Amino acid sequence: MIPRPHRSSRPTAAEASAWADVLVRRRLLHATVRMPTGQWLVQDHPDRPVRLLLEPADVLALAAAIQHRTRSTRPGS
Repeated sequence: MIPRPHRSSRPTAAEASAWADVLVRRRLLHATVRMPTGQWLVQDHPDRPVRLLLEPADVLALAAAIQHRTRSTRPGS
């Protein structure tokens, strides 16, 4: 695996929103809601509890974890 360079800046709310939209559209998450406080409410499945993510970096970390999980469970990976 090729190591990725470290980010030079903090993730923005716009970047987190884009990732959240993709994850919901691809049905990898059930729902995401950005709160006025900058926090995020995230639900994996309709029957699962809602989780609170504190900042955009947490949304990107969740997206990375989901991406890693889906890639590592593909046949032939």
